[in-house]
Parts: sequence; C-alpha cells; structure tokens
Amino acid sequence: MFIDLVVVRVAAGDGGSGCSSFRREKFYPMGGPDGGDGGRGGDVVVRADANLATLLDYTYRDQWAADRGQHGMGNNKTGRSADNLILPVPPGTSIRVKETGDYLGEVLDHGQELVVAKAGRGGKGNAFFATATHQSPREWQPGEEGEVRTLELELKLIADVGLVGQPNAGKSTLLSVISAARPKIADYPFTTLQPNLGVVALSDHRTFVVADIPGIIEGAHEGKGLGLQFLRHIERTRVLVHLLDGMSEDPIKDFHTVNAELAAFGHGLMDKPQVIAMTKMDLPDAQAAFELFIAHSPELPSELREHGVMAISSATGQGVRELLGKAVQVLDELPPIDPPPAPATEFVLDVTNNTFEIQREPDGFRVLSPLLERKVEITRWDLPEAVQRFQRTLEASGIGPELEKLGIQQGEMVYIGDYELEWGEQQ
Repeated sequence: MFIDLVVVRVAAGDGGSGCSSFRREKFYPMGGPDGGDGGRGGDVVVRADANLATLLDYTYRDQWAADRGQHGMGNNKTGRSADNLILPVPPGTSIRVKETGDYLGEVLDHGQELVVAKAGRGGKGNAFFATATHQSPREWQPGEEGEVRTLELELKLIADVGLVGQPNAGKSTLLSVISAARPKIADYPFTTLQPNLGVVALSDHRTFVVADIPGIIEGAHEGKGLGLQFLRHIERTRVLVHLLDGMSEDPIKDFHTVNAELAAFGHGLMDKPQVIAMTKMDLPDAQAAFELFIAHSPELPSELREHGVMAISSATGQGVRELLGKAVQVLDELPPIDPPPAPATEFVLDVTNNTFEIQREPDGFRVLSPLLERKVEITRWDLPEAVQRFQRTLEASGIGPELEKLGIQQGEMVYIGDYELEWGEQQ
C-alpha cells in the first residue's frame, strides 16, 4: 500500500537528574560533595532510507518516544546519555509541525538526517555548585524535559521526469515499456491509483527516474478524481512528459485541461519544461487524429507550436526512443539542482544573553527570556539554596528595575515560562 502522508507524535528523551551526594569514607574527612550530572536524553531523528518507498509503517504505530538519560550518581559519576531514536523514511520526505505548520526540513539523500525533537539536557549534580565559600551544597538540578511534537510527514517522490496526462492517455503503458516497472494497465479510467517509479536505462549508460502520476481530470486541484492527492509527487520532477490520448475526441482541450489543473495546484508545476507526445499511434484512428492535429498546427496554441508534438506508440515502440532522447536533452539543458538545505543544527542556549521582554497581563507581568525560562525549569524550588541562586540570577538580569518602572505592586504575579512568582518587598 502506498502511503505518502502520515501524522505521528514524537517525544525526545528527558535529561537525567543530577545527584546530591557526599563522599563519606575513612581517611577522607574532607571528601565533600561528589554528586554527578545527569545524562542527556535521546533526540528523535528522521533518517532517509533508500530501501523504503512509502510511509506505511507509521500507520501501524503513530507514537514514538526516545529514552531518557540516566540520573547522575555519587563519586562524580555522570549518568549515561540515551541513544537517539531513528525514524527511517523514504528519501523525499518533508517534515512539518502539525499544530503550527512550521517547516522543519526534508531529507532527500540516502542517510541524510534531521533532528525533529531535541532531547533534554541532564541536570547538574551538587558537585557542580561547590565553591570556596559554599563547600557543602545540597543543590542539584532535575533534567530538562525533551521536546514533544506532533509531526506531519509528507512524501514527495524524487524523479527526473514526470508523466502527466488525462486518464487512459497511456502513461502506465509507456512506463512499463521504458523501465522494469510493472504498473497496473487496463482499458478503463483511473487504472493507476498510486504513483509508480521506474528507472530508464539508455544505451549510453545514462539512467534517469520516471514517475507515473494518476490521471488528471478537470477539477483535480479541488479534489476531483485522484489528482489532488498525487499532484505533489511531480513537484520534485524536473521535466514533464505530457501525453495526449490519440483516441481522444479533443486532444487540444485535454492539453488545456491538464495544464489548467497544474497551474491551479501551483508549486511551480507550470514552470517545468514539457515534452508533448500523442500516444497510441499503432491505431489507425490515432494516426488520422495526429495528422489532423499537425494539419491544424498554425491554429494550435502557442505552447504546442513552441514545443512540438511527438507521435509515439508504446505497443510498437514507434517514437519511444526519440521521446526519451528529447526528455534527456531537456534535462541536460536545465541548470544544476541547488544542494538540499543543511539539516537543522542543535539549538545552543547563549548563557550570556540576558535580553528579555516584559508584557503586561491582567494580574501581573510576563517575562519573555529564553535564559530565565530555562533557569526556572531546572530550579529546585524545594531547596532554599536553589531558590536563592535563582533570585541572584533574576537580580543580575536587570528585570527588577524594569518591572518597577512599569509600576509593579507587591503581591502581583510575575510569570516566567510555566511558573508564577509573587512580587514581594524584598525584591
């Protein structure tokens, strides 16, 4: 079964918590704190795998979670970091955040990876907080939570040439002749219910990939027929081979109908060069239609006069080699493909960045600061020394004077991330 669009929920691993421990051994009277840091959780990583051609596996399981990091231990032992969770997908898969539509990236080449959910960092153990004036800290940090996201995975086939046309124009038959692909072929519309890929090998050892797209009818961009579901698969093709049915009552109308649907769908489909061919030349009526078609060439649309129309028969092989040669010629004339965007790099918090923004809320103020939002998450609010440490960070940030300028009153709330802090006189 060909599945090209799925929604999955992924959760990166939480970081391990730091450890609060003191070395108490004979002959070590000044052992001091020796709590180790927690390990990092596992990222969720999407990896392109050329052995896959569909997203079918993600219809059986739609929730994936990476392991959490190990907690820190005494004797300054850092917890083990968890392995990343790898989600294999076919090349050509793009990833978006379902709720917001934010585009995370895509994987195009075999082995290319993209981090789609970042793991939480491990918390610091009490050994980290030891100083010359604070020699017995009991403070430790919990591990950060990993990102949880609902993702939309969308597969767009990667092919050099896309076969387009109305139903029964002969696309699947042509693909079966020029490649080893064996798509379903029958004498009724919409025989092709899913895209098919085939590799074409020429005599000069040149190869290219061809995609057969289900027939496009009028209204396909609005969901009629099968066009809307599969038009996305010709977004990555570089050249379109537009097949006209030689047995059609009005091939020119068919040409305009297909191109109108490509233009309505957008995504640059009409910017792609087209090689146009009329099929079924082994049938006398089709030959007569082609001759009539050529006879009226001065009256044909400019697009047809510009590109010309080739006559082919997949049954006898007439014109097929010439059609492939024309497609390769057009491919070679195109500029080189831009390299794919680099995978997203890991976000690194700038601990020196104290910039912040303050917003007024009905019962207080909200502070927007990546640094403070992270600090408030990892503060142990049940430990007085941890609270004092956060208080010193808050004072050093310069937020207090700014809140006073905005007229904050005692008892009003200050919101930082998911936490609520009450403004008091001591601040």
